[in-house]
Amino acid sequence: MTTLAAGAGAPQVNSWLVEARATLALAWPMILTNLAQTAMTVTDVMMLGRLSPQAMAAGTLGHNLYFLPMIFGLGLVGAASPLMASSLGRRVQSVREVRRTARQALWLAVAVTLPIWAVLWHTEEVLLFMGQDPALSAAAASYMRALQWAMLPYLGYIVLRSFISALERPGWALVIAFSCVGFNALANWMLIFGNLGMPRLEVTGAGLATTVSSLLMFAGMTVVVVTERQFRRYRIFGRFWRSDWPRFRKLVRLGLPIAAILTFEVSVFNLAALLMGLIDTVSLAAHAIAVQIASVSFMVPMGLGQAVTVRVGRAFGARNAVAVTRAGWTAFIMGVSFMAFMALVMFFAPRLLIAGFIDLNDPQNQKVISLATTFLAFAAFFQIADGAQAVTSGMLRGLHDTTVPMIYGAIGYWGVGLPLGIVLAFHLGFGGSGIWIGLCAGLSVVACLLIWRWLGRTTLPPVS
Repeated sequence: MTTLAAGAGAPQVNSWLVEARATLALAWPMILTNLAQTAMTVTDVMMLGRLSPQAMAAGTLGHNLYFLPMIFGLGLVGAASPLMASSLGRRVQSVREVRRTARQALWLAVAVTLPIWAVLWHTEEVLLFMGQDPALSAAAASYMRALQWAMLPYLGYIVLRSFISALERPGWALVIAFSCVGFNALANWMLIFGNLGMPRLEVTGAGLATTVSSLLMFAGMTVVVVTERQFRRYRIFGRFWRSDWPRFRKLVRLGLPIAAILTFEVSVFNLAALLMGLIDTVSLAAHAIAVQIASVSFMVPMGLGQAVTVRVGRAFGARNAVAVTRAGWTAFIMGVSFMAFMALVMFFAPRLLIAGFIDLNDPQNQKVISLATTFLAFAAFFQIADGAQAVTSGMLRGLHDTTVPMIYGAIGYWGVGLPLGIVLAFHLGFGGSGIWIGLCAGLSVVACLLIWRWLGRTTLPPVS
């Protein structure tokens, strides 16, 4: 067993600076790529808002239903990243091992997408069962019938992005994602409103635009990995039909807990929005503003978490305990520092942020603005915890440690955060603030447990 204290003395300062530069070089394209991918479905909803409030509401319903299984699938195929990184850490020229992982991750993307498609095809029935308005449910189903096909190419794109990121070359993913964001906006404009001779498809056009954009993202990444010199030697698509069930099962074992912890977090925030709607419309509108601001801020530690999975994974594969520790703490400090800065901005300049979503001078908006300011104060408190849990999850994924973090996520989000928020909001009269206190508590519990898990490791686990 390799001890985490291994190495001759404390690392030199310049080693930490080198690690910081390497982490930042890997993370910033991932951060911008995450923002670009988020912008695609946000563009759908914004464009539909120009069509009518009813169309925007239908798009929002459809997007929320699509987002949760998409996050689950993303977490599942995300297991490819630490596996490929540790293989490259063990041996830089580990072509066959990386190819096996990437190929079976693409198989896994197909396997998880098929049942998701079956569920999303019945969007109208699902929304009616949830008590949604029949007209909105029918419109959302029209949107989903076009959008749901984006799932498979998007997950395929994520697998190929994980492949090039494991090789520490994520820049191509950024170029492709931003190109497709622009294409998606143009396609929405054409297909929703019938511009430039295209048919006027309204809500269906928004879903179709995102599906075509996702296909282009996957196609672009495919061209890169089969033509770029550093990538093509891996022959990712060579003998693609050949099964490798041991590697497939390994991906499932590692990926299911990653998918679960992401689903726990996202589902709690989705449910928080539903609970806000039970309080009143003003609370729901203010919550939507605060969550959107917090979500944009979260893209930075999320990207750092993806980068540190690669950095820790490569050091883990090389059995270099000092490098594992240095890579983990470097990304952690970066993520928490950024979120501390954002906490100060949210706390001391909330109106500046809110102005991007609502007219501050309209008297009819004053209640929403006041409540959004309060919610942003709570969001400021959980920024550090949210950043810490996102980066620490990535650190542990680099060590192939996913099952215990999944349990911690269930405890924090569903065992502490959600029940506490419900009690405070509906039984003790805190209203929307009670929901946000619950979210703060849940994120803090998860962050503390994950940090404790990282600190408690005295040896490197065996490479699975």
